[in-house]
Order: sequence, then structure tokens, then C-alpha cells
Amino acid sequence: MLGLIEFYQSVRTAALKQQQQRGLSVLTTELFAYYLHIKCVSITKCHQFMQTSSTAEVRWYGVCVSDTQQLFIGDVLLFMSASRLLKCRPEPVSQNAQYTSQNANKCNTSNLLELVEKSAVEHLTTYRQLVARDFGSLVTIVTTDFEAMYAYKRGDYQQCLQLSTQNVHTLLYAINMTDVPLLRDFLQLFDDDIVSLTALMLMVNPQCRRRNGYIDITQLTLSLYLMTQCQLKLHHSVTSLSQTLHYIKVAQRRLPADKTLNQVTLKLIERIIVVHLNALF
Repeated sequence: MLGLIEFYQSVRTAALKQQQQRGLSVLTTELFAYYLHIKCVSITKCHQFMQTSSTAEVRWYGVCVSDTQQLFIGDVLLFMSASRLLKCRPEPVSQNAQYTSQNANKCNTSNLLELVEKSAVEHLTTYRQLVARDFGSLVTIVTTDFEAMYAYKRGDYQQCLQLSTQNVHTLLYAINMTDVPLLRDFLQLFDDDIVSLTALMLMVNPQCRRRNGYIDITQLTLSLYLMTQCQLKLHHSVTSLSQTLHYIKVAQRRLPADKTLNQVTLKLIERIIVVHLNALF
């Protein structure tokens, strides 16, 4: 409150082009006493304060404020503070109050995490667009790989499949393509299979790390993986899965053998499709 008063006085002085006055009164003694009385009662007798008697006290306090010929800004702020005490009536306490509060906190945390993830994906997509603009003549880059990952995490498999299919068609016969770093911060956008496979690769072959310490897969491998998983979850036809299996075999031939994680991932989704097709027949 005192900070607001100081700010008010500074603005008023600047607006009226007056010299700053020192030792300026900001409170009326009688009104300040009313405020202190109500505040003390609210603390020592919280439940009783919410009854009609205390409401009458605040109303009488308001009458005194209105009858005061010269009010200071501090008088107005304190009266507003006292009036808010009556509006903040406590809710009845139930046995499930604690659990309700916990659920609300979880909900707020989940919403916050979702917004943070969405913002991160938007920034990563912008980064992809800038890289594609500057280096698109040297390497084939798709700009929606992070969007596809985010759609898959949200359970929007149709959107993920659409983006991933487009990316596969763009990258399948590309001479040069870019990679997706499997940074620890990105792993929450992947499913358990990719995370487990990455951890296993690092345990079995630590040399697969790059000099900067992370491991990566190509955009093509990631797109084929997402495409396969979405087709299975959406119960696509045998013809559709057979076409994806053909794409996987093409990628296996075109990617270098030393790209170990890519080859292992492609082998994984190839095996998943084959097992699924065999089960159908």
C-alpha cells in the first residue's frame, strides 16, 4: 500500500509539475484506527468476523469514510482492503477438500506443462523453417517433424500420420537429409519404444554418441516410425501397411550402415509390421 501511495504521489507531482513534498500525510488517524480494529478482529476471530455484526462494522467504517471531508489515497486503499475481507468468505470444509485441492494443483500443473510443450514445439518448428530457408539448397529438410511428434504425444494420430506421410514422401529419395537430436529434453515427445531403444543403444555402444554428447536419428527414420505407429493405431489396411513396409526397406538400403540407431529403429518397425500382418493371416 505504501508503495502505491509513493507511486501515486510521484505521478501526481510529475503531472502537476509541482515540487515533491516531503513528510506528506497519507492516512487519517481515525480511519486508520477503524481499519486496524477490523483487521485485528478478522485475525483473532476469523469465523465470527464473517457474521452480520462485523458486516455492520465495515458499513459503519464506510460511513465514516464518506463523511470525511478530505480523504487521503491511503484511506481509500485501506477501506478497499477491509471491504475485500467480507468478500473472501471461507467455503464449507468437506472431507474431500484436501483431495479436491490436490486434483486442482495437478490439473494446473498439467495445463502448464502442456503450454510449455506447445510453446517449445512452436519454437522448434520456427527453427526448422529458418534452417530450411537458409540451407534448403544443400540438404533436404522437412519442417513439421516436431509437430508430428507433438501430435503423436497428444494422441492426434490422424494429424501425425498426415504430417509423417508427407515427410516420408519428401525424404525417401533425398541425397542429403538432416537429423533429429535425441536430447534428454526431447525424449518426453517420444514414446516408450524409442526412449528404451535409445537408452539400450547408449548402454551397448557408447561410441554412437556425437562429440556434443547426444545421439540422433534422421528425419526419415523418425517419420517412418511415427507413420507406422499411427497406421497401426488407426487400424489401416494391409495394402497401406505393405506400402509402408516397402518404404522401410528403401530407407534401410539408402541409409549408411554406421547409422546404427537408424538401422535398429527401422528393423524394429519392420518387425512390428510383419508380426501384425502375419497375425491377420
